[in-house]
Amino acid sequence: MTSGADHHVNFARALRRAIPRIDRHLPWTGHASPWAILVSEFMLQQTSVSRVRDAWQRFMERYPTPGECARAPQSAIIREWQGLGYPRRAVALHQTARIVTAQGGEVPRSLVDLMQLPGVGNYTARAIASFAYGERVGVLDTNVGRVLARAVMNQPLRPAAAQELADSFVTRGSSARWNQAMLDIGAQWCRSRPQCTTCPVRIACRWHIEGGEDPAVASAGVSRPQTRFEGSARQQRGRVLRRISEGGVTSAQLARITGVDSTRLEATLSGLMRDGLIVRRGSRFVLAD
Repeated sequence: MTSGADHHVNFARALRRAIPRIDRHLPWTGHASPWAILVSEFMLQQTSVSRVRDAWQRFMERYPTPGECARAPQSAIIREWQGLGYPRRAVALHQTARIVTAQGGEVPRSLVDLMQLPGVGNYTARAIASFAYGERVGVLDTNVGRVLARAVMNQPLRPAAAQELADSFVTRGSSARWNQAMLDIGAQWCRSRPQCTTCPVRIACRWHIEGGEDPAVASAGVSRPQTRFEGSARQQRGRVLRRISEGGVTSAQLARITGVDSTRLEATLSGLMRDGLIVRRGSRFVLAD
């Protein structure tokens, strides 16, 4: 059996060899504009790549710079966000565009500065730093967490240990390529129900070699399954916001059009106002600017 260090080398070599096969050819990969990368990372928070592809291209055509996004009314950004879910991200993106524009129009490079922006947490900051600037940092999300726990260590990992391990694989000049490969292998093969028989790095996977219980289940970076969308409060919230985005409307009209009962509708409207997405003008609700 190889040592831990030797296994890390073998895994890294296997993953690099697999890159041509696993590359998903995402439209924002390798994009020259840090703003384009930032927009993609905002959109990808809790949203699948398949839903983001077209939305990102439309958004970038309309708002190719932070300045153009900043100058648009918030309501326009919220409308552009339709279909992506979690519209608070649209508000945060608009606020971020204004901050970046006020500071000269350049997306920050350092993790510390990136994490001062609205809507940017540890993962998003690292992703922007890596994919936009090639900074030597590892990204750690659900997909990467599973790869690290299974293929690299064959043991559950705590958050700090998982992040340290993710960072350790990134070498100078390889940041974006390596991190994207980790995301790609996790998203396509090392999933919650792993596709081990066809995995291109199977030969270097420690879990495959050593066996045992799935170590990814209790690991850092592996999130709990999202609640069912159909019939959920999230679905109702999206339905209500979509109708309001079409023009001012009263709560009575919303109840009739959306089919949301009065108690839930009141809670939904309160939540949307609290999140800065809508305001009340007289008897009507409209998107906030």
